[in-house]
Amino acid sequence: MSEVRIHAEPRTEFGKGGARRTRRAGMIPAVLYGHGTEPRHLALPAREFGNAIKGGANTLLTLAFEAGSELALPKAIQRDPIRGHYEHVDLLLVRRGEKVTIEVPVTLTGEANRDGLVDQQLMTLTVEAEATHIPDHFEVAIDGLNVGDNVAAGAVELPQGTTLIGDPEQVVVAVLAAPTAEQLDAELADAEADAGIERDEPEAPAGEVAAADPAAPATE
Repeated sequence: MSEVRIHAEPRTEFGKGGARRTRRAGMIPAVLYGHGTEPRHLALPAREFGNAIKGGANTLLTLAFEAGSELALPKAIQRDPIRGHYEHVDLLLVRRGEKVTIEVPVTLTGEANRDGLVDQQLMTLTVEAEATHIPDHFEVAIDGLNVGDNVAAGAVELPQGTTLIGDPEQVVVAVLAAPTAEQLDAELADAEADAGIERDEPEAPAGEVAAADPAAPATE
């Protein structure tokens, strides 16, 4: 994993107004907590923080203060859904040598049998790892997998010192049978019915007369 040094300064303004002023100054409101200490309100340079986590949200940060430094991991990052800028960051205080529980992304490599559909059911794995040796990601090879095959969490290769947290039988990725045209059409019909969309009845071929409705009144 990467370790990045970033400047941090105490934040004395709180509330929505204070947070807006912090962001207008090019900083991100943040809170640092952990190890039984009182939460500390900080401000981080937005550009530096964005560059720091380009390698992944599990980047280990060395927060540089005027009086020293602290190690921290981003635990929750809030971004504006439209503009994309950082709204707030929760930071977890860590120590070198201690273990933390963290979610690590899963990346698929290779190609499964072309007759099947690859269904990745877990995008991350929850593991326990040393704070300074958190994996950037886990690779799961799907080469040669056929319809009906799957890879469980317990089969994912983890680096030394990293322990899986949770059910090892949980499926990470599976290869499913591709749906037939009839199945796709049935699913589409169900979706249209749920949406209140009525399908038009197919027209009778030219020259073909529809059977008369015996209940219909006779015409002259």
